[in-house]
Amino acid sequence: MALNIKNERVVTLARDVAERTGQTQTGAIESALERYLADLVREAERDTKRRRIDTLLKEIDATRIEGGPTVAEIMDEMYDPETGLPR
Repeated sequence: MALNIKNERVVTLARDVAERTGQTQTGAIESALERYLADLVREAERDTKRRRIDTLLKEIDATRIEGGPTVAEIMDEMYDPETGLPR
């Protein structure tokens, strides 16, 4: 299966990476695409985890004692909002 790249900028980038790494131009493009795909997968996994955490926090807030602090209030009290480190 052939891929014909007609974008001079992409060809130049592939050539530069290949020269610096000792890879072929195809190898350089393959490595770049593998890294890019891995980044996309990690980002999707992170987003999924973040949504799950948000759901759990909402569930906790929904079952809290009336008038008690929210999860956000508890977290703000425990952790510095600027650094994320424990107080």
